[in-house]
Amino acid sequence: MKFSCTQENLIQGLAAVSHIATKNVNLPILNNVLIKVEDKSIQLATTNLEIAVTVQVRGKVDEPGECTLPSRLLADYVGLLTGDRVDLSADSETATVSSGSSRTKIKGLPSSEFPLIPKVSRDSFFRVLVNDFRRAVSRVIFAVSPNESRPEISGVLLRFSPDGPNGTLVFAATDSYRLAEARVALHEGSKPAGERSVIVPARTLAEVQRILSSMKDGPDRPATLEIALSDSQILFVYDAVEVVSRTIEGNYPEYRAVIPEKARTFVVLSRDQLVKAVKAAALFSRTGLYDVHFSYEPAVGTLRLSATDSQVGEQEAVLTPSEINGDQNTITLNYRYLLDGLNAMDIPEVKLQVIDANAPCLITPQTATADYLYLVMPIKV
Repeated sequence: MKFSCTQENLIQGLAAVSHIATKNVNLPILNNVLIKVEDKSIQLATTNLEIAVTVQVRGKVDEPGECTLPSRLLADYVGLLTGDRVDLSADSETATVSSGSSRTKIKGLPSSEFPLIPKVSRDSFFRVLVNDFRRAVSRVIFAVSPNESRPEISGVLLRFSPDGPNGTLVFAATDSYRLAEARVALHEGSKPAGERSVIVPARTLAEVQRILSSMKDGPDRPATLEIALSDSQILFVYDAVEVVSRTIEGNYPEYRAVIPEKARTFVVLSRDQLVKAVKAAALFSRTGLYDVHFSYEPAVGTLRLSATDSQVGEQEAVLTPSEINGDQNTITLNYRYLLDGLNAMDIPEVKLQVIDANAPCLITPQTATADYLYLVMPIKV
């Protein structure tokens, strides 16, 4: 095996794949990157048996073949080279890396030990704008349950719906204490095979986010991300990078049933003003309970936030919303959950809707498009 490429191309390729190649004592091959050179392609691949990342690197192929080398070591070493061009040749278990006046030998493992990476057909696929995808994931991923005793809520639900001109992709996440849902329009050119739903591990979406963020912007970069599904795998394709991951088995909770259809009280106010008031009250909330009390007072046009800790003191703030309607009402919420949702809304105003102290609080951006909602269960005191 022998090829050459620019240092920049090799660094970018290794940066895309090396992150998931962590130290594994039981399976040392998982520490390595598979370098597969064919007639006109140079492919790098890594896997942790849950996620696999492959990338095509532009370069000149001199001799086909394959080998595996320690991923982090190779990435760190190539990053230190001073020459513009890197030459790499290898036999079954040893590679020689040359650049300028530097020449180094790196020991690897037989490529025959490298796990098989699943193939996902792209006959049917969905396309979404990269910026829309990144924004939607960042708005829901924090609500995923960290407890894997209920695997179905340890991931994000992706539901591909025929709604809209080209279809809609719905993201949903919950840990049973709060719920986040984001919607984005599918891009033209999608070839869906009907409505589909799949639960994707949060780690997979975080890895896709990392890769998308690490890719340098340029006129040649595609604007869309392609997604394809099989019975137990999901494939994300962006430019020369492919990420394939297992999906989570099970049925996602029917979360739409808990979203209130009608509220008794609602308020519209500045997001920044509300965030500051919640943070101030949080300083006086009870440790471990994280409670902040909301009093809706439509008759006088105010929203009152308060918190009391017998060991610290008490705090109260009175806000004047731009709009408040309905009945006088109260609710107590976990301020950490509340701030997570508010920080995911990059808009001037938000709308809070409540039924009573025992029902969830619905928070949405005050915008013309209904592309995001956040639900927080109350603290019953």
